[in-house]
Amino acid sequence: MSLTNEQISFFKDQGYLRIRGVMDTQLCAEALFCMWNALPPNSRLKRDQPSTHIGPFTDDERSTDSLHIRNGYLWQWRAAGTSDLLINLIYSRTITTMAQTLLGEGLRVPVVGGTPMGSRGSAWPGGPTDPAQGNEGARGIYFTLPYGNKAREPDRAHTDGHPFQLGIVGLLSDVPVDGGAFKVWPGSHKRLYPTFQMQYDQPRIPYYSHLPSHKGIVHSEAYLDELARLHEDTQAVECSGRTGDVVFWHHRTAHMAGHNYTSVIRQAVLADFWKTELDQYRCDPPQANMWRDWSQAINTADPTAYSDDFAASQGLKLNR
Repeated sequence: MSLTNEQISFFKDQGYLRIRGVMDTQLCAEALFCMWNALPPNSRLKRDQPSTHIGPFTDDERSTDSLHIRNGYLWQWRAAGTSDLLINLIYSRTITTMAQTLLGEGLRVPVVGGTPMGSRGSAWPGGPTDPAQGNEGARGIYFTLPYGNKAREPDRAHTDGHPFQLGIVGLLSDVPVDGGAFKVWPGSHKRLYPTFQMQYDQPRIPYYSHLPSHKGIVHSEAYLDELARLHEDTQAVECSGRTGDVVFWHHRTAHMAGHNYTSVIRQAVLADFWKTELDQYRCDPPQANMWRDWSQAINTADPTAYSDDFAASQGLKLNR
């Protein structure tokens, strides 16, 4: 399966692309089986008892292990990211060919049995192990537990700090509307890209216990201002869908994991794509042509060459 010109144009213009039924559903089922079996034997969560799925995790079930996080409403199993199963699922020939259409030749090859995301790196108090360190596979399997009677919260967009080029989220089970699906702010990649100091990376301030006021990723004032404007003028698109659906997204697209107001766990796999030359140009400043390091297909694509009907199929209503 290859991407159409309309799909490429839409991705270039809006910074994301939803594609239905791409992942192998049998492998999705096997990934879920492994995820549930990774729970401690005495866990209150029982796969066949939906009433036990409501979050948050209780104190005795919390885990701050960076390879298997269970905290609040989040359940993230990063240790599976370099398993043969997950790599075959999310880096299949079909999906990799699509990513290559957008990025070009020379994609990083994941390593079965390699180092999973979260294995090492500077851990800041109150923050995770740096995901830029040692990730040789997918990010892992990410669940969002149902919120139960938790009050509704406003959406809050962000961008990821570690260097990569193209993200992907794949649905391991059906995700209904309001069910914690991945959310994107259409067109935000074009607005945020020039606000960074580096086109694929970000500066970071290390944590010092005797100087606690500053730590973590450094954002420019221009970025923070533009992100605030996005919250005011752009409606997020919720990428709900069926088992096997995926969404590709540009690394500077504003996004978030949606809030889960249903009774169903959001079950997904997350991964990144990048070219092997990323280290050579990750610290370059933003370019006049933000697609300089991407494929010829994306560079020559007309960003207006998609229909209103196609945009609607992507969850986007246009006023043009």
